Amino acid sequence: MSATLSEFLNSQDELVREAALALPHQFSQCTYSLGPLRQAVYLCLNCPEARGLCSACSVACHTEHEQIELFPKRNFRCDCPTTAIAHSCTLHPKQEVENSTNEYGQNFKGLFCRCGRPYDAKKERETMIQCLACEDWFHESCCNLRERPSSREPSPTASGNENGDDAASEASSSGLPPPLITGDEYESFVCGECVLRNPTLKRWMGTPGTIIVARETADDPWRRVGGPSRASEELIEIDTLGQDQSLSGIKRPLSPSALDGPAAKRPKGSSHTVPSSSASCLAPPQHPVAKTILSALEGTSKDSALGTGDIFFALGFRERWCHCASCLPSLKSDPYLLEDEETYEPPEDPDSGLSFEELGMRALERIPRDRAIDGIHAFNEMRDDLVKFLRPFAQDGKVVNETDVREFFASLTEAAKKGRQ
Repeated sequence: MSATLSEFLNSQDELVREAALALPHQFSQCTYSLGPLRQAVYLCLNCPEARGLCSACSVACHTEHEQIELFPKRNFRCDCPTTAIAHSCTLHPKQEVENSTNEYGQNFKGLFCRCGRPYDAKKERETMIQCLACEDWFHESCCNLRERPSSREPSPTASGNENGDDAASEASSSGLPPPLITGDEYESFVCGECVLRNPTLKRWMGTPGTIIVARETADDPWRRVGGPSRASEELIEIDTLGQDQSLSGIKRPLSPSALDGPAAKRPKGSSHTVPSSSASCLAPPQHPVAKTILSALEGTSKDSALGTGDIFFALGFRERWCHCASCLPSLKSDPYLLEDEETYEPPEDPDSGLSFEELGMRALERIPRDRAIDGIHAFNEMRDDLVKFLRPFAQDGKVVNETDVREFFASLTEAAKKGRQ
């Protein structure tokens, strides 16, 4: 397949733009020296040790390895320069002792969600949601937001969404119907297991703005409870295909999610200031449906047939908490419930988005003047040789192909070798 010079240059410019969007940061410093912090973490599948890498080390030290992006993890310190990983760190040459404060959940085994499935970005059809508390990722079907797809292979491209609805667009592009609670209806998500550990969350679940998914009996359809105040309960049927949480723990080839698109992992969060503490308790009475679910989940059988206890927080949930002496302590034990966390990002690369010509000129400005002049002379000589080489093609109307270009530069390399002898 042939292409004109202008088409080739345009394609190169497009590649530069795509690279700038995908990798806009510098990757020259390992974050180990910064200590534990909330940062994007990567799991290397080629290294036998189940440890985490910072963004810089994932690019600079393990760029040839297959990796899984685990997305942000709080209080995490890069493992690359430690004795926990045999592969040497190129950014932090001094070998450090193993990190004792890092926590390694099932994500570091490549497993996700309460179903414990592996993560495969090429096959996943469902959106996955990150828990604000444990930072694990959950399938919408495992949160009873939709039926479990019979196949997790990507579906053919569906017709576009003409009315601009994000949820409908996301659903149509995945070949799945919209979930019971769409992504634009909630700000943050906390999984049921984390809810059970926090008394304040158990108190608020199912109240307005703190949405749960429940049903009265195992034969009833799933419904959302605790939506916006204009409709605190809304009945929407979900066809479960006879599947329930007894399937939890079965491992199947699974798939991923990223921030955009149908198979997307969706971190949820926002930033709000925390109001001052209140003398009297302003927390609403516990919702009877939530009480029933909690009783079943905390019983000896840990029955989740009526609900998993997951919470979907509506926008502005941090502003609605009661801050009395009874409620505030359990909120303070999980500070991310009170205030959005800062997530570390590597410094931006000043060269990101620059063309090859711009990068060349910038490099030229940094070298000594005499060497720069020699470089310009060498470039001009190569340009003249290239013009001579291409002239016969232009005169005869011949197409210059890849082999011709390679032969030209091979001849330059050979001439340079002879000149050095």
